[in-house]
Amino acid sequence: MDIYLKKRRWKLFLFAFAILIVAASLYYTNILVNEIRKDERKNVQIWADAIHQKADLVNYTNNLFEQLKVEERKRVSIVAEAQRRILTATSNEDLNFFLSIIGENTTIPVIVTDESGKIMTSRNANLDASVKTLQGSLKKEFSVYPPIVVKYIYNTKILLYYKDSNMFAKLKTVLDDLIRSFFSEVVLNSASVPVIITDSTGKAPFAHGNIPENKMQDKAWVEKTLRSMASQNTPIKIDLADTGIHYIFYQDSFLLTQLKYYPIVQFGVIFIFLLIAYLLFSYARRSEQNQVWVGMAKETAHQLGTPLSSMVAWMELLKLKGLDEETIREIEKDVQRLETITDRFSKIGSAARLEKRNIVEVIHDTVSYIRSRVSAKVTFDVKPGLDTEIIIPINLHLFEWVIENICKNAVDAMEGNGHVNIEISDDVDHIHIDIGDTGKGIPKSRFKTIFRPGYTSKARGWGLGLTLTKRIVENYHSGKIFVKSSTLNKGTTFRIILKK
Repeated sequence: MDIYLKKRRWKLFLFAFAILIVAASLYYTNILVNEIRKDERKNVQIWADAIHQKADLVNYTNNLFEQLKVEERKRVSIVAEAQRRILTATSNEDLNFFLSIIGENTTIPVIVTDESGKIMTSRNANLDASVKTLQGSLKKEFSVYPPIVVKYIYNTKILLYYKDSNMFAKLKTVLDDLIRSFFSEVVLNSASVPVIITDSTGKAPFAHGNIPENKMQDKAWVEKTLRSMASQNTPIKIDLADTGIHYIFYQDSFLLTQLKYYPIVQFGVIFIFLLIAYLLFSYARRSEQNQVWVGMAKETAHQLGTPLSSMVAWMELLKLKGLDEETIREIEKDVQRLETITDRFSKIGSAARLEKRNIVEVIHDTVSYIRSRVSAKVTFDVKPGLDTEIIIPINLHLFEWVIENICKNAVDAMEGNGHVNIEISDDVDHIHIDIGDTGKGIPKSRFKTIFRPGYTSKARGWGLGLTLTKRIVENYHSGKIFVKSSTLNKGTTFRIILKK
């Protein structure tokens, strides 16, 4: 009993120590994960700030282009006015100033037509000499902006068509490239942030990055992801030139998400490792115990065999010398009993041969044998009676040993004075054997300990009886044995369950 108490203490100590190691490891790992998480979060924040700055740069560039557009419109208006003054000037009026205004326009393509669309003059338009009328694709090209109408003598009109200057067109191309590169940098970010760019409604995806294409085809998944992203980080609102308002939704990177769950995964791996190690250790220990049990049983059977043979020979000699027949009968019973015990030990470790027997009769016979060898103050009651038949497959000698061990323990627990009650019941698939006594009882904390080798409450006991009983029931008969109930100073009931 002291062995198992010390063993339990050592188990608790080792378990507490293992928990301490795991807790310390998880705590330190959690610190590292938090530090990495902070760095990752900082990268995400830097990325978000960079997006804001790049968007501001794009918008600032667009504002500059709008200002250039206004300035070009003003310049075209000045050119138109100079054109009108030249057309309406008197013969003695100095036109050099207006001619210089028109001459200095070297960038803005301009075409001047009359009301019918006939080309009167052009500048920077690179027109073919055969083109006389502004029509078709040429008119469409110069109609991006409304023409400037100039009235002169007799209410006649000239129309001044123009388009963006070559320089402005190139700058516009640069702006478009800048916007495209902006979206590319958003979706292909170095921070590996999953990102979805939507339209002004915040629901329809416009572009995405670091997200599998097949998932973006699932509308329900996209809606759920957008809600999740919005709960993690406030969407970035971007108002870009030509494309309007967009929202950039983003969430923690996959690395950061993995780091969040890393301690849990680590704990799971450690737990699985410890569980496997424990199971392997338990299996090895049981295998070692089995070898010890088998070796001890075989050696015991071998050691009993020699003196038992001699006792049989001496008994025959006593018969020849005319010893009292009653005495010889009792000696024969004990010799047969020793032969049965030897047979039991020899079967340990071997495949048990099960034969169909009437379990009621077997238990009655075993109790009858025990009753004659214990105190008369101990009474036995077996239910049902011998008139009942319940057939199950058992090994007769080994199962008798089970009943003997439990009954002898009950007699010892009652200190030779009390009552042993055995009840046999059955259902469709199993039989139940309840063996109860009126002894001193067993603490609930030791319900399982009593079946372990070496556990005993007797001063001179080996603590092997219930261990052998459990092995015979479970290993050889595929059954179960356990303490059904026990109350201190009132008694204990064991239950055996066997398959029919």
